[in-house]
Amino acid sequence: MQQELLGTSGPYDTLALAGGAAPGADAVLAGLDPEQRAVATALQGPVCVLAGAGTGKTRAITHRIAYGVRSGVYQPQQVLAVTFTARAAGEMRGRLRQLGAEGVQARTFHSAALRQLQYFWPRAIGGEVPRLLERKVQLVAEAAGRSGLRVQRTELRDLTSEIEWAKVTQIVPDDYPAAVVKTGREAPRDPAEIAKVYATYEQTKRDRGVIDFEDVLLLTAAILEDRPEIAERVRAQYRHLTVDEYQDVSPLQQRLLDQWTAGGASLCVVGDASQTIYSFTGATPDHLLNFRNRHPEATVVKLVRDYRSTPQVVHLANGLLGQARGHAAQHRLELVSQREAGPDPLYVEYPDEPTEAESTAHAIEKLLAQGVRASEIAVLFRTNGQSEVYEQALADLGISYQLKGAERFFERPEVRDSVMLLRGAARAASDPLTAEAPDLAGQVRAVLATRGFTPVPPAGSGTVRERWESLAALVRLAEEFETARRSTGEAADLAAYVAELDARAAAQHAPAVEGVTLASLHAAKGLEWDAVFLVGLSEGTLPIIYAKTDEQIEEERRLLYVGVTRARVHLTLSWALSRSPGGRASRKPTRFLDGLRPGSSTSGARSRGGRGGVEFGAERSAARKVRGPVKCRVCDRTLTEAVERKLRRCEDCPSSMDEALYERLREWRAGQARKQGAPAYVVFTDATLMAIAEDVPAGTRELALISGVGAMKLDKYGAAVLSLCAGEVPEDESEGDQQGDDSGESEESA
Repeated sequence: MQQELLGTSGPYDTLALAGGAAPGADAVLAGLDPEQRAVATALQGPVCVLAGAGTGKTRAITHRIAYGVRSGVYQPQQVLAVTFTARAAGEMRGRLRQLGAEGVQARTFHSAALRQLQYFWPRAIGGEVPRLLERKVQLVAEAAGRSGLRVQRTELRDLTSEIEWAKVTQIVPDDYPAAVVKTGREAPRDPAEIAKVYATYEQTKRDRGVIDFEDVLLLTAAILEDRPEIAERVRAQYRHLTVDEYQDVSPLQQRLLDQWTAGGASLCVVGDASQTIYSFTGATPDHLLNFRNRHPEATVVKLVRDYRSTPQVVHLANGLLGQARGHAAQHRLELVSQREAGPDPLYVEYPDEPTEAESTAHAIEKLLAQGVRASEIAVLFRTNGQSEVYEQALADLGISYQLKGAERFFERPEVRDSVMLLRGAARAASDPLTAEAPDLAGQVRAVLATRGFTPVPPAGSGTVRERWESLAALVRLAEEFETARRSTGEAADLAAYVAELDARAAAQHAPAVEGVTLASLHAAKGLEWDAVFLVGLSEGTLPIIYAKTDEQIEEERRLLYVGVTRARVHLTLSWALSRSPGGRASRKPTRFLDGLRPGSSTSGARSRGGRGGVEFGAERSAARKVRGPVKCRVCDRTLTEAVERKLRRCEDCPSSMDEALYERLREWRAGQARKQGAPAYVVFTDATLMAIAEDVPAGTRELALISGVGAMKLDKYGAAVLSLCAGEVPEDESEGDQQGDDSGESEESA
């Protein structure tokens, strides 16, 4: 029977399985909330952790592994934790080291598979493992040429992505055209041509004796399927598996995971269907959503306590998901903020993109002046092509920045050189560079001064500044390391610091580089900042113009949700009405903010410092500010659906609606719509009319508090609506206008 844990560890605490916890094991559980503790103590799988953004999922699963190791239930070498990025795997390794669970393997899917492939290839196939192709683009270009196709340079990345998608969804070249039709996928060119390039690419790889990253998974899975004795060795090695970000698993990765766990290994999966944003690469939340169907006996724990974001940010995030549709939306988690209240999100409209970028840079400048660190600020956009104007705007103000996805920290030349120098200084009995510095940080500064480090950063934001930022990060890390070691009474010398750097490099656990982060929404997944600017939020950009199907639109909504939940305190959402100054103001803000930004109109707007922006919501009355979840006025359940929130009750709860008033309002609305030549919902939606008829307003103030009645509609229709509520005929309505039906009326639920 499925065991669902929410809010208590209950009778499923697995300490008994270990025969009692080993000394020190209980210390791992200290500081965990009830749900996190339930995860940490559920040591025997299958376990499914449904973890919302900011709820401490990495903390929960690393403490689970550490608790299992320290209580004696797990042997470290028998534990494998897999995730999707080297950064996430590095962070996991770093946390496990700190928790005393060294020896546990924390890797990406590809890294874990490659390690097994390299070990077993000589026995299963013979000879050396084929060389791994680091980049496909060049070979794809060659395959296109051999297929007789002229391909533009800009098309190569799209062709490469299509081949990758086909491989992770296990589609062979001959089946690709039919798969495109079946899935409704928009191919970058004729599917038959892509299938030809795909087939030629695969043949070229075989001719050259090379494999790509998808082949690593395919070949490893095939060896485990075909060679039972090898599969048994792998399954005997790894008895406990944890899969992070399980909503992003592709069919090919699931195939490999099935092989790893076929011997009865204990499996724990962690994910959030509302953060599925990589379906274009073959990722699907179906494995997460169907986990309990495949494993009816699974323990299920939901993490909904949000420790990252303020109630204001969480409220917006919940509102976004409350309007979502589809399979993933049915399993959404409503977050509950654990933080103190903060500022409301800002919604800002600009006349053009350069003004949006310049104003964003000035807003960042103000945050820096208030003491917010540059590394705690991010500007997030839908496409990488949007970054240039923000790079320029920040550079003009002398604000340093870093582009997400740049070279890994410990692979930078200046970092490699610096670590080598520090290692040499640590070995020297008396290094003149460090002799005069009594503390570790001072010694590190002295060594790095020979590589260009200065107490004051250089001007500008080019290569020189980037190099300085790397060295400054090493100095800050030395300061933090020294403080931490002294608090425990341990030595904080150069040798210990270099050992820490080596451990971090091996774990790819880089220190933060001081600079504002510029990143796409996809690249921001898994990260967080004190202040986040979500820019370019206009129709055609978000949702992106080529998102056509309902599924694609909903993924774009989830992408915005991921962006919103990156913010801890400060959140600004902005859009521009035109691309360039003087251009036609034809753009509209993203539909995803409809009903969420104040009034969804320019009510209460004011000019921002003469820069041409219009800020919404800065002067809303306290009565209209939403400070927390909307509760049902009948049963007190937290409401998430847009219609329910507008009505302030569950759809199934008893209604107090004045049916006669509702019909009068509908008749009046039909007349207004006819006069305007517009759909009826443009005047008021059905849900708004129902809310008015359920909570009949006695005056303008009460009417203004009803969701869907913004200042503009209040000015235009308020007097007529209040007259109808009072049982009177509006002064501006003739008898003919009041008669008519709602034929042709368009229904809208929100």
